[in-house]
Amino acid sequence: MKYRIVSDSSSNVFHMEDIDYRTVPLKVIMNEGEFFDDERTNVERFLSVLKHTKGKTSTSCPNAYEWASSFDGADTIFAVTVTGGLSGCYSAAMQGRSLFLEEHPEANIYVIDSLSVGPEILLIIEKLKELIAQGLSFSEICDAINEYKKHTHLLFNISNLDNLARNGRVSPAIAKLSGLLGIRCVGKASDQGTLEILHKCRGEKKATNKIFEEMIAQRYNGKKVHIAHCNNESMANDLKNLILQSFPEAKVDMIPCTIVCSYYVSDQGLIVGFEDSDC
Repeated sequence: MKYRIVSDSSSNVFHMEDIDYRTVPLKVIMNEGEFFDDERTNVERFLSVLKHTKGKTSTSCPNAYEWASSFDGADTIFAVTVTGGLSGCYSAAMQGRSLFLEEHPEANIYVIDSLSVGPEILLIIEKLKELIAQGLSFSEICDAINEYKKHTHLLFNISNLDNLARNGRVSPAIAKLSGLLGIRCVGKASDQGTLEILHKCRGEKKATNKIFEEMIAQRYNGKKVHIAHCNNESMANDLKNLILQSFPEAKVDMIPCTIVCSYYVSDQGLIVGFEDSDC
């Protein structure tokens, strides 16, 4: 069997060692043009354009043919998508699966709606890699990853509400006031794959502390953590140090956000994926 893991680009990772891993890019659409979430796109330039753009912005997912093309050359494939609560990626990947199976009926393809984004997707990908290395069967891997997903979580910090205001999700007046007051929104990915605001914190330090409190409330006890940051390594470091103070043996990695995750949490934002005590 030739295994492959495929994810959309919201994983923030384009390469992975010791496994056949591919990504299919989402894109962000603005009046100024389309920005593909791939290695060639400069995140700093993207953020600058996003900051000054006028009118609505949106994301667009890979189509079914792009997903089907990403499966070509493998026969046992695990595809992981950004939550269906934010994007049509899962639906497109399922359509791509059907297209590929018409030509390759012998293939095994499991499409996973992460119900999340960014670093929690990366946790799922890494677990798939581990399960494949163990030599488990396709069905055993499917069962194991479904169980694993029950014990991973995602929290986020949105640094400003301007992007939400552009898309009509909050009023421009509230977005402007939040910016002036230094309000940061801390939230989570729900069990249904939607992003829920839990707290509104004044200042970065309070937001960092609140994220850690929420991790503990969701039964974090020193397992794996991925912190994805949008142009804010200092806040990511502060959170990492806060985790390590309580759990010195914890494995905490920091990675920069690529285009789509930067779009979701805005400049200076943070996304945290972690395993709970039952992993």
